[in-house]
Amino acid sequence: MVTNLPAEAKAKWAKYSDAKTPEEKLRALQEFLSAIPKHKGTENLVYWVKRRMAELREEVEERKSRKIGGGGPSFFIEKEGAAQAIILGMPSSGKSSILSMLTNAKPQISDTPFTTKFPVPGMLRYEDIQFQLVEVPAIVKGISEGAIWWGSRVLGIARNADALIIVVDLSNNPTHQLDVIINELSKAGIYTVRPKGYAVIERSKAYQRVSVVNLGKLVNCTADDVRKLLESYRIYNALVKIYGEVTLEDVERSLFENVVYKPTIILANKADLYDTATLNTVLSEIKAKSTSIPVIATSAKTGYGLSEVSVNLFRVLNLIRIYAKEPNNESPSPRPLILKDGATLLDAIKHLRSELLQYFKYAKIWGPSAKYPGERVGLDHKLMDGDVIEVHTRIKAI
Repeated sequence: MVTNLPAEAKAKWAKYSDAKTPEEKLRALQEFLSAIPKHKGTENLVYWVKRRMAELREEVEERKSRKIGGGGPSFFIEKEGAAQAIILGMPSSGKSSILSMLTNAKPQISDTPFTTKFPVPGMLRYEDIQFQLVEVPAIVKGISEGAIWWGSRVLGIARNADALIIVVDLSNNPTHQLDVIINELSKAGIYTVRPKGYAVIERSKAYQRVSVVNLGKLVNCTADDVRKLLESYRIYNALVKIYGEVTLEDVERSLFENVVYKPTIILANKADLYDTATLNTVLSEIKAKSTSIPVIATSAKTGYGLSEVSVNLFRVLNLIRIYAKEPNNESPSPRPLILKDGATLLDAIKHLRSELLQYFKYAKIWGPSAKYPGERVGLDHKLMDGDVIEVHTRIKAI
């Protein structure tokens, strides 16, 4: 059942939702927490509120220290390249060595645990595109509950990333490490396996009312139930997107905690320490824990397996590269458009130059999705990796 919060608590949650600054949000959450009835049905909510309050306190303190100190290292890394992947792992798992081997980055490498205290970025090439890899400070048990000062920052970076690279040390109980990392991520609402269902709530006055878009299926409730729930929290203008199988409890949870799915690969590092038979046994145990996540045996010492990282990233991210070609020009642009698998010609033109749509006549296409070279296609044509497109309009130039 839903948490059945009293009207007073819902009103205080609305106050938090409207708050602008971290200080205002922290005060509003303190009031909200005091109004939550304490029983089994609200345990997860109380846990989330306390964790969010800890994150806000850290943010307030960091802002104060930066004003006093005038700057210093930052946890914010601006995204570059085709996608950003975060390298996560427990202390001394080899994250820094892997980043150094894969990219142009020069992280501090040491056998001493917790050497990395701030994010370190580097660029990984995959054929004609690049991925941004970012090593972050180590994950430990309890990081989602404030066990270490950088916990909320690391989880925040992971939430914002396009993909995750989990590094486990084969010489130190790798299945336990994997359990800890995935558990801490899930506590923060970050899933490495696509959840059965989840809801996304977009609040905006641009929406005339609460509208529900069923991209999946509502279970044991109706769209009207969803509207009534949101209105009880004083949310009257929103778009609710339903993915997979979603209950009313799932919708309510999405009010408090944003659940996200991140494509993930696992690097089983220090493979050089084992013979083939032993390595295969250990890898089988790891794969049994993560049946839908690619597992790559690697060695940051010898470079073994690291060549597979970029191609696996490309696959789990479900990306395709599309090359634009001007009419009467034999060669397409060497710089591809990066789109999601399943994208259409319409999506490509939006990325290329959206005003072309106003004058669109047809397009020619070469590559895997073309029935023959130079095939004429419309806006609904589904593209494939490596396609070359040539857009023709009703006027010569725009």
